[in-house]
Amino acid sequence: MKTIAKILTTYTLLLLISSVSNAQSGSAANYLYQVGVKDSISSKILGQQRDIWIHIPADAKPYDRFPVVYVLDGGEQMSALATVYNYYWGNYLPKMILVGISNRNNRTRDLTTSKVEMNGAETGGAEKFTTFIEKELIPYIDQKYETTPYRTLIGHSYAGLFTVNAFINHKDLFNNYIAIDPSMDWDNQKFLKTALTKLNEEPYSNKTLFVSLAGPLDRADESLGIEDVMNSQSEHSIFARSILTFCYAMEKNNSNELRFSWKYYPNDIHGSVPLPSIMDGLRYSFDWYQLKDASKYNDPGTSMTELKTLVENRAAILSDHFGYIVPPGDEEFLNMGGFMFMQMGQNDKALLFLNYAIEYYPKSEDAHRNLAEYYVQMGDTSKAIHSLEKAYELSGNSEYKEKIEELNSRVK
Repeated sequence: MKTIAKILTTYTLLLLISSVSNAQSGSAANYLYQVGVKDSISSKILGQQRDIWIHIPADAKPYDRFPVVYVLDGGEQMSALATVYNYYWGNYLPKMILVGISNRNNRTRDLTTSKVEMNGAETGGAEKFTTFIEKELIPYIDQKYETTPYRTLIGHSYAGLFTVNAFINHKDLFNNYIAIDPSMDWDNQKFLKTALTKLNEEPYSNKTLFVSLAGPLDRADESLGIEDVMNSQSEHSIFARSILTFCYAMEKNNSNELRFSWKYYPNDIHGSVPLPSIMDGLRYSFDWYQLKDASKYNDPGTSMTELKTLVENRAAILSDHFGYIVPPGDEEFLNMGGFMFMQMGQNDKALLFLNYAIEYYPKSEDAHRNLAEYYVQMGDTSKAIHSLEKAYELSGNSEYKEKIEELNSRVK
């Protein structure tokens, strides 16, 4: 007997195979896997063309809308983000659009929070770059793709500093902020000191912040631990000490309703910490998304009343966190749940899930086709024809018309 978890695992593998197959067409045929389609946006604010990379869910339907994850230094970090996403979507993460933002040129200028003398490099343009993201990039993505207003920002090093600055000064721009080994020591901790003051002044309800810290904590003495570094004044530990100071202040501030977590990665260095940080940061940001009580869905003894409660409670939880009406699960979850219960011989529960699929995804050809298959098996030809007519209306697929004619001949 298959369970929902097993069915969805199989479905996920099929989608990954499909995604790989789609990537291996034309000039891409020699690649096993590719991440993101390159695009660019002409920015009046920055006065330049800026490269971006877009990664869309492989099975996106015309009626689907997706939350968006924006990752800075996209040329370097997009592959790590896509890797984490491809392994965790479905059970731990919702389907999302991934957007990588290039910072290969003018990185120091665009990502730092104040101007300092730095070997002729421009600095202190974080606010201007934030304006570019808010006024140009996000509207461009929202216009071109089917997005929802739920957004996540990820940044590493200087981009981590930028991410914390966005969280402190532009908290409504994103829902989740993941700052990876952020350069909180920038400009003799100028931004850090401002941030610590502002934390007590602003509410951060319905926001999530995850901060990571890599080793070593002291560049001159790798044996030093967190307590040693916090009691130190060494220039060799100011980077880690600045992050720790910020994290400890965040932990003490319980009045702003912020969801906050941080993690120290002693076995990772600055260059390797993005991958585990993205994994842990996304899982923390979406820890409410994971399907709860999965065993009850798979238990033949679970009553119809309890199943309805589980589904409707999940829809309420997801809608509450996203801030808009959200189905209790992906279309595949509802359809596969229907087939699972049909295999169990529990047809009333199968119909419950298949009807939920129609309710939440009324424009889905698959949902109407699956419901038609159910009615065929139940011997209800008239209802099967009605569902097939809806599938034909949505798709124009002649196979549905042929099946309708076949069923009509049976009725006659």
